[in-house]
Amino acid sequence: MDRKIRVGAVSYLNTKPLIYGFEKGMMKDEIELLIDYPAKIAAQLIDNDIDIGLIPVAVLPQLKEYHIISDFCIAADGDVASVCLFSDVPLNEINTILLDYQSRTSVALLKLLLKEHWKISPDLVQASQGYEEAISGNTAGLVIGDRALQQRLKSTYIYDLSQAWKELTGKPFVFAAWVSNKQMTPQFVTEFNRANKFGLEHIDQVVKENIYSIYDLHRYYTDNIKFEPQFDKLEVITLFLEKLKSMEMKTS
Repeated sequence: MDRKIRVGAVSYLNTKPLIYGFEKGMMKDEIELLIDYPAKIAAQLIDNDIDIGLIPVAVLPQLKEYHIISDFCIAADGDVASVCLFSDVPLNEINTILLDYQSRTSVALLKLLLKEHWKISPDLVQASQGYEEAISGNTAGLVIGDRALQQRLKSTYIYDLSQAWKELTGKPFVFAAWVSNKQMTPQFVTEFNRANKFGLEHIDQVVKENIYSIYDLHRYYTDNIKFEPQFDKLEVITLFLEKLKSMEMKTS
């Protein structure tokens, strides 16, 4: 390629370990790092505005060509803490759910869990910026990322979507993966993995450089999130996509 490879990453705390190496100058001659929220990064990858993105896995079927290029991802095996349904009332009393506008995978996972796991059918409303303020009474909200960590301090009931998926399937869950829309060289992938791993080898420094009082980031990075999963992430992604496809066929 006669230009730098454009890499899009998410602007949440959960990506900080994965992009730490890039931010410290690793691969600075090979890549250009762009930061945005998940759905925006996904759209840029689909439109070929970037070459690689840390994207929500529900987007994969929309890509004409895709390659999962890294050993590293954002996954969880049980509670992830930052992708949750928040409510003032128990599940069976929820009438409406406001849907986070920043992630397609989390919305798709929520719809799947409502149907197959919780077996409830509240009204679903696409939300916009600031919708968290409307989470009250019988109106719940799906909130992801850093805003979810903040919402944990406000809501009475917290339903972790990753934990619910584990209860439904017995499997871990992959929220986002590094995906390219074109083939990358083995040398590039090796260097990319090395840069990802650098942050995981310096978690204490990552935490120190991202001061955050709302949630214990060391716990978040070492307990909640599985950056280098010890399971077949492709198998888990495939199961999720198959369930989504089956659900869409039943409702179409």
